[in-house]
Amino acid sequence: MEENNITIHVQNPDGSRTELEAPVDMGLSLMEYLKACEYDILATCGGMALCATCCVDVLEGEEKLNEMTDDEYAMLDTLPDLLPNSRLACQLQLNHAMNGLVIKLHHAE
Repeated sequence: MEENNITIHVQNPDGSRTELEAPVDMGLSLMEYLKACEYDILATCGGMALCATCCVDVLEGEEKLNEMTDDEYAMLDTLPDLLPNSRLACQLQLNHAMNGLVIKLHHAE
């Protein structure tokens, strides 16, 4: 793994995990990176924390993430199936602290 990349694991609907190598030197959010990897994320609002279509559930590494903003919390609070570990991927800027993060797409069942 290059020093400008981190490893993120995406849990698939069948329980298996896909390991992704994500760049931290391009200023990408987790949402932008997942879309680039062709995951089914609508991101209707383009990353403005206005639609919650990029919601992910953090399975491991939640303590590595930045604190939730009031805007992110307010948007997540509109979801009927919100989990305590749900976050908006658009609000999570890729950084070295996120190495080893395990997520699943919120809507993927």
